[in-house]
Parts: sequence; structure tokens; C-alpha cells
Amino acid sequence: MSDEVLPLGGHERFHTRELEEARARVEDALCPHGLRVAGRSAQLDARMHGVTFGDVSLYYLDYGAEVLITPGALTDNYVVLVPLAGSAEITCGREQVVSTPRLASVPAPTENLAMRWSQDNPQLIVWMRRSALENHLGQMIGRQPKAPVRFFLGMDLELPGARSWLGIVDLLRRDADNPGGMMGQPLAANQVERLLATQLLLTQPNNYSSALRAEQPRVALPAVRKAMELIESHAAEPLTVGDVAEAVGVSVRALQEGFRRHLDTTPVSYLRDIRLDRVRAELTASAPGTVTVTDVAYRWGFFHPGRFAIAYRERFGEHPSETLRA
Repeated sequence: MSDEVLPLGGHERFHTRELEEARARVEDALCPHGLRVAGRSAQLDARMHGVTFGDVSLYYLDYGAEVLITPGALTDNYVVLVPLAGSAEITCGREQVVSTPRLASVPAPTENLAMRWSQDNPQLIVWMRRSALENHLGQMIGRQPKAPVRFFLGMDLELPGARSWLGIVDLLRRDADNPGGMMGQPLAANQVERLLATQLLLTQPNNYSSALRAEQPRVALPAVRKAMELIESHAAEPLTVGDVAEAVGVSVRALQEGFRRHLDTTPVSYLRDIRLDRVRAELTASAPGTVTVTDVAYRWGFFHPGRFAIAYRERFGEHPSETLRA
């Protein structure tokens, strides 16, 4: 199989038959670990591709042989290991699963991890910085977590929520091979990273699942007004609902309930409308030929031209190019 048809084929980190080189290069990307080839006659043929978006990295890793991997505790990061073929025996603390293309694994960062990957077991690895994920969880529940997130080890990839999460991963993977794609835009990168974390926390059962589902206290109108002012003054920045909720001092879910009750909208919709207003103001003030609709839309966080055009027409009754020409 050629590099061009492998996941993240344009981002090769290494390709080697040397065990120590493979171990050191994977260690640089992921974490310290032990690595042994199972079987005296087995021949390693290891390759790794990888790309990083802020606090999230995607890796394609294939050892080309059956291997024993002993990282111990991951400590500073979370990983989701998604086999693309074959199987892997995963032991994390007292939990054990046999991971396959239908069952990913999500090891706890504070438990000892040991793995046995079969010979034909390339994996897509989603790496997330622990501090970023736990800060995001804090924004969602309205308080900083006192203990690390402990996900159930096995992740059923046939469940609807898991398929949605994989769809976000696939979006990142495809964009990585698209020079000049949306992940080069700070607003887009931040939004997709947060979406990836949110979907993982809501989809994969963990020790904070009850807190994430719990009923939230009502948010008073002054807090909603404060959130509105914050959104309006920082609309050009990579602002998230979590950022706004944290600044106001409430959880994400409580802020969403407050916007629905007091304004009959959501924080995301309110931010989108403010950004649409800013796009219209910029297009109105610009002479044709000096800017493009796409450039202005990208600057204000709209990265899907078709959806942006529909939202713009629904809000203003005309196409953005008509505003620019006028």
C-alpha cells in the first residue's frame, strides 16, 4: 500500500525497520514506553504519520509486526486508539478489552497501560492534552474537576454518538491533507477541538457523566446580558460557549438554558448572528475587487461557504455577493 492511500499520508513522521528508532520516534510524539516485537523471527516495519492542531493531534501508527507496548501511566494526555484492522489486547489498570475496528479504547491517564497489537493492526490515534480536556469539562459542568476523567476503556464505535465523534475525527484527518484548509484558521481550529472534546465527554461513559447530565441552576437575566456583551465585544476572536460560560461564572448548559429562556435563542446562534452582522458591515464598507466574500467570511469564523451563504440570505434577504456589489 502506498503512502498516498494511507491516512495522513502527506504527514509522514518516520518509516523504519529499527526497533529502537521506532520506539524513540513514537515516544517523542506520544509518551515514554517500552516496545518489544513478539516472536523471534518477526520483522518490524514501522511507520507513523501525524499532524497537530493546538491541543489535539492525530496519528496513524503501524508496526507491521505483533508488538508488546508498555507505556505505564500516560499521565499528561488522553488517547483514543482506533484500530483500522486486526485487533489489540488492551489492559489499563483492572480493565481489559480486545480492541477491533468496532471497539476503540480510551485508557485512563492515571492507570498503568499495557498493549499487545497484532501484526495487521494499524491504528488511528487521537491524542488530547489532559489539561485542555479537563478544563473543557470544567466549563461544561461549571466547576473544575477534582479528579481526572476516567472513561470506560472500551468505546463501541457502532453507537450513534461514537459515529458522530468519528465523523469529527475524519473531518480533521481530511482537512490535514488539504493545504490552506479550515484548520489553518484559529477560529475554526478552536471550534473543532472543542467539539471533539465535547462529543467525547458526552458520548463515552465516564466518572463525570452524571454531572454532565444533571439539571443546571437557572441563570438570571443580568448574567445573560453580561454574556451578550462579552460575545459582542469578542466576536472576532476564537470564542467558544465554554469561554463565555466561564467568564460569566456558570456552566455551559446553564448558559444555554438562560439564553433559551430569556432570548429564545442559544449562545451559538447569538454569536453567529453577531458575526453575520459584522460580515455584512465589512462587505458594505468594501469596494468590489478589494475583498472577497470568502475571505471576509473566514475572518469571522464561517468556514463552510454553502452554509454561510444560506445563513446570510436567511438573515438579510440577499446573497453576500449582492451586498458587496452594492
